[in-house]
Formats: sequence, C-alpha cells, structure tokens
Amino acid sequence: MLNRKMDDDDDDIPQLSSHTLAALQEFYLEQQQREGMKTSQGFNQYSIGSIEEDWQLSQFWYSDETASHLANEAVVAAGKGGRIACVSAPSVYQKLKEQDGKDFSVCILEYDRRFSVYGEEFIFYDYNHPLNLPENLLPHSFDIVIADPPYLSEECLQKTAETIKYLTKGKILLCTGPSLSRCTCWFKKR
Repeated sequence: MLNRKMDDDDDDIPQLSSHTLAALQEFYLEQQQREGMKTSQGFNQYSIGSIEEDWQLSQFWYSDETASHLANEAVVAAGKGGRIACVSAPSVYQKLKEQDGKDFSVCILEYDRRFSVYGEEFIFYDYNHPLNLPENLLPHSFDIVIADPPYLSEECLQKTAETIKYLTKGKILLCTGPSLSRCTCWFKKR
C-alpha cells in the first residue's frame, strides 16, 4: 500500500507503508538466506526449496513434513526395486532423492525445465499433451504414480489422468483440492 505525504518538499514521491516495507524487508532477508544456503558447503540440490516455487507456473511446494510423508507412502507402495513416477510433484521427487534410493528408482515429469538439472530422471511434461512422452517411457511401467496436477480445473485433472493411466501398473497417489474430489471417481473404479 502506498502512502503519499502531503509535504511540499516530497514532490509527491510514493512511499511504502511501514507494514509493507517491513514485509518487503523480511522477504529480501529470506531470499538472501536461501541464496546463502545454495552457495554454502553441503548444499543439497534435492532439498525442497533448492529450486524455488514459481507461482506463475502454479507451483506451491509441500512442507517438508508433507513431502516426507508422501515420499514414504510412495516407497512403501512401490515395494523393493519399485519404480516411482512423480507427475507435477517436484517436492515429493526431491524428498525421494534425499532418501537412500537403493530400493527404488524415481523420475520426475515436470513442465518447469529448471528441473532438468536432475539429468536423465527429468522428463519434460506438459499436461496439455498428456501422452507426448519419450518413446522409452513404456506404458504401465511404474509401480506407483504420484501426481499433483498443477491447476485446480477439471480439464487439467482429466489430462493428467490420461498420463497417470498410461504410466501406472495400478497404484496411484493423487493430490488435488477438495473442489475436484467429485472428478476423481474414475480412480476408484479402476
């Protein structure tokens, strides 16, 4: 919020309110701390927040606790030697990569190309083209698919569902909002 002082010597220069200025300073401090963590020794490229959320891409990372819980559920569901696909769920992918990983393999299907830093495990994914996948990504080749469609729309969920059906052997961990719960009934009929 901008306040205008009525003093003649301010020349109508807009100024931030004290609350807005404090919030902005807190934001900058947190940003500096994150950057400091990235350049410090022992930085983990897989930690949640190593790649920041991009709200323009509708990215909102899970808390560390939620991502850990979802990752653990996926590992148990995949079983020993299982394959896990994370569709638009990068913070779960990152949490899986923090684990030992000897008993499972994981890949990330994501629109945001910043995740290509994860090498061959990264697969570019655009939900608008749900089956535009690499040839080496065979149908029904994942023991579990964990998906968090990027938008809370029926269209996005339906298109993401096409990808899920193609990839999974049968197990699905779907994360979406309550407004779309009525649209997920096809998962229950499988």
